[in-house]
Amino acid sequence: MLSSAATATATSVSARSGDILCGYFRRKTVSPFRFAQPVYCKSLRPSFVAVRAMSESQTATKNHPQSSGSSGKKQALISLSDKKDLATLGNGLQELGYTIVSTGGTASTLENAGVSVTKVETLTHFPEMLDGRVKTLHPNIHGGILARRDVEHHMVALNEHGIGTFDVVVVNLYPFYDKVTAPGGISFEDGIENIDIGGPAMIRAAAKNHKDVLIVVDSEDYQAVLEYLKGGQSDQQFRRKLAWKAFQHVAAYDSAVSEWLWKQTEGKEKFPPSFTVPLSLQSSLRYGENPHQKAAFYVDKSLAEMNAGGIATAIQHHGKEMSYNNYLDADAAWNCVSEFENPTCVVVKHTNPCGVASRGDILEAYRLAVKADPVSAFGGIVAFNVEVDEVLARELREFRSPTDGETRMFYEIVVAPSYTAKGLEVLKGKSKTLRILEAKKNDQGKLSLRQVGGGWLAQDSDDITPEDISFKSVSDKTPTESELADAKFAWLCVKHVKSNAIVIAKNNCMLGMGSGQPNRVESLRLAFKKAGEEAKGAALASDAFFPFAWKDAVEEACEKGIGAIAEPGGSIRDQDAIDCCNKYGVSLLFTNVRHFRH
Repeated sequence: MLSSAATATATSVSARSGDILCGYFRRKTVSPFRFAQPVYCKSLRPSFVAVRAMSESQTATKNHPQSSGSSGKKQALISLSDKKDLATLGNGLQELGYTIVSTGGTASTLENAGVSVTKVETLTHFPEMLDGRVKTLHPNIHGGILARRDVEHHMVALNEHGIGTFDVVVVNLYPFYDKVTAPGGISFEDGIENIDIGGPAMIRAAAKNHKDVLIVVDSEDYQAVLEYLKGGQSDQQFRRKLAWKAFQHVAAYDSAVSEWLWKQTEGKEKFPPSFTVPLSLQSSLRYGENPHQKAAFYVDKSLAEMNAGGIATAIQHHGKEMSYNNYLDADAAWNCVSEFENPTCVVVKHTNPCGVASRGDILEAYRLAVKADPVSAFGGIVAFNVEVDEVLARELREFRSPTDGETRMFYEIVVAPSYTAKGLEVLKGKSKTLRILEAKKNDQGKLSLRQVGGGWLAQDSDDITPEDISFKSVSDKTPTESELADAKFAWLCVKHVKSNAIVIAKNNCMLGMGSGQPNRVESLRLAFKKAGEEAKGAALASDAFFPFAWKDAVEEACEKGIGAIAEPGGSIRDQDAIDCCNKYGVSLLFTNVRHFRH
């Protein structure tokens, strides 16, 4: 029953918008409990019932201690969404003498496995409520997790209120990530309901108090935890590692919620004021770019990367483990070949495409791609945008270098969207070390991140294709249909070459490229050196405008017999480039799109 003072307070009510203000309640017979804000309710009776229930639950807790700060009973709290190996864990803990406290579906699964379970509501003396939103958010739970065993007044407080301690807490969270990335999407309301509240609270509490409480969030750790408990160990490093994993688990979960909520906001700006990128260790690498550098490979677990393709999620069917440089080169090759609609082969060395060719016959495309620069292709990465069948696999296995017609071509990696069973079998026979990757095309619209000292640069991915822009003829000579097609092919290739970049192409085949030079003239000369006599009548693409024309790159290209030039334009000396091309009868196309790649 309420005290007279409480009754008087409760009956001092004022109406507002049809509701009744129920004042602050305080009971001196139990620990103080105060509403932080005035509570509005439809009538007085529900508030009296709520306060009475609260009073009775606290009195019950006093009269019926749940466990033992003092009795020494060992307790484990288990609440899981993912119940993998739960039976093994529950039985293991029970055999070690632990009383299992659990909730809802977790309790049912444990009971079905023959494990004795104490329901959480037995400890809290309060039913699950608000459609499951409130189950474990209670002092009888969190007090038992957070109390420090080496602090006397903590233990006195537990005994005073009849709260027992928890020695092990096993929790994982609502499958928010899976729900919001499911095919067909999810409504905003359903997304909100899949945000876990009680779970993270318990995980954080146990992880904070890891000196006294083992926190487990990963089913892969169950066996190690049971062994640890069986041996009666007190290794604090083991506890700290589990605590680290717990906080990391919650951090990744919160990052997914934050990312999803940001996308639900009005405006949907590309770049939020702050954000977290959740990374998961995929593998430790032998070394980084060089043997003296340690390295590892992480997979981006952002919602935006879910089923979005790319080398990070490629399947490795065969070969030596991937290295740091392998990942960089495979990524460059796959990103380039994925741009092309027709059957295409791309050969990459040190992240630059040294050979690109598109043909109806993929065997011919492969041969032409290697022919563009066979010296660079040796030891490179070969990528296809079509399935590798037995015929193509045999060609890859037996093809001889165009330089001498004898040396069998060696590659580090082959990457393709798929392989036939026979094609994979044949290709595996080329080398024990050949890495064979199966990848999915990258989705467009991804966020591109790049690290600089002390920070990160973020930008849209460069998804523009020749079909997205206009190739504007600015010279007297209008390009022929074939010259325009060559210019578009060269322009798509140059997008993937390191700046300063020049590509010479003809008939859907890269003839030569120059990359990474501090000045555009040197890149141009390298491209012509590789293209040789085939450059006559071909198209040339530049990743950026030409700052000079006369006695410089433009005039040099014209003198060597180039048929068409595609460049962004935008230089204060654009007219010089136009005049130079007019003098030599070369078609000049402005794209108004730059393709720097650093």
